Amino acid sequence: MIVNLLLMVVVWFHSARSVMSAGLELGDAYSCGYWTSSEVKCWGQNDNGQLGDGTTKNKTIPVLLSVVSNVEAIAMSYSHTCAVLSGGTVKCWGSNGGGRLGDGTTTNSLTAVSVTSVTGATGIALGGSHSCALLSDGTARCWGNNGNGRLGDGTTTSSPTAVTVSSVTGATAISAGGGHTCAMSSGGTIQCWGLNNFGQLGNGDMTDQPTAVTVLGVTIATAISVGNVHTCAILTGGTVQCWGANTYGQLGDGSTTSSSSAVSVALLTGVTAISAG
Repeated sequence: MIVNLLLMVVVWFHSARSVMSAGLELGDAYSCGYWTSSEVKCWGQNDNGQLGDGTTKNKTIPVLLSVVSNVEAIAMSYSHTCAVLSGGTVKCWGSNGGGRLGDGTTTNSLTAVSVTSVTGATGIALGGSHSCALLSDGTARCWGNNGNGRLGDGTTTSSPTAVTVSSVTGATAISAGGGHTCAMSSGGTIQCWGLNNFGQLGNGDMTDQPTAVTVLGVTIATAISVGNVHTCAILTGGTVQCWGANTYGQLGDGSTTSSSSAVSVALLTGVTAISAG
């Protein structure tokens, strides 16, 4: 039965991709897929309404989110989900602790609600209890839990509505982890903010930062991905550098020593995409 279910999911996703642009995202214990026919389907754990189907019942097969359409990007976390819609608006659903759904409340929602004060969004990234959007003008806005300064507005005050991340301009990509977020600029530099207990901000120390700081030694990045407490970037030429927690060797440098500045991942060349867990 499990094999049949997995086969069904794979066939569903790949058949969607075969005819049009598609995306697949994984949360903590649930998944969502979308494609440009305006449909989104989710399945898995649903105790906080993170599947967005109006219930809290777990689903073993994909369910259609009838109230979410024209999706251009989607992001998932432990218990909430957000999507960028055509036109640059954002909708979120699921757990709303700290205001991570961005609708001005802290009330969980089993269906999608609109994020206030966000227009022109081109990308979305979710942390453990906060959310961030990349805007078309190269700035970023975040909302939700602001412990450790993870909203990047210079404070540690949580906000159920979006606030502007200080000192971030010209950004072209954004990625969030458990308690920190990073943005990459068009010139290849990276700025990060929030929790820094393992050096995951990459600025040479382990002090939390409520405003964006520049990652040391990385000036030619082409892609970034943020894990729970570590961060990785692809550089021009296809090499990879990572920084932050290294307890299990997640920095890939042959050691288990955490680093607050970027270290090179061994044996990787020609890399074109990256993802951190």
